[in-house]
Amino acid sequence: MMTKYEPLTHFLRRQMRDEVRLSFGDIEKIIGDKLPSSAAHHRAWWSNNPSNSVMTKAWLAAGFKSEQVDIEGRKLVFRRVAPKRRAPPSGDHESMAQDKTMPRKRHSLIGWMKGTLRIAPGTDMTAPADPEWGQRAWGGEA
Repeated sequence: MMTKYEPLTHFLRRQMRDEVRLSFGDIEKIIGDKLPSSAAHHRAWWSNNPSNSVMTKAWLAAGFKSEQVDIEGRKLVFRRVAPKRRAPPSGDHESMAQDKTMPRKRHSLIGWMKGTLRIAPGTDMTAPADPEWGQRAWGGEA
């Protein structure tokens, strides 16, 4: 079950910047609902105490903390406190398997030719396809 503030977590996780400035209206658009009235009147509502509110847990789960809360201007800054997660180097399947937070979804272009190429058993993939290529290319002996 998705909580009301999970869209904020997802939004912040997708940010490449370490500082994200948002108005209260921006946050309402992201979560698809109004913020409680206490958010607009009490600075403590925006504290980084994880037991403060469900919304606090949303930005902390994304690796951000709130700061520069401007109640009158109805805006604040979320600053990244956890390093941005980077995908492991290509082919590092072991670390991907151990990292349960990595999405299992692949881009539609990856693997689109799966099963279309077959290599006959015993084929040496390191051998030149045309051993005389060098002679023809250089007009003589290689």
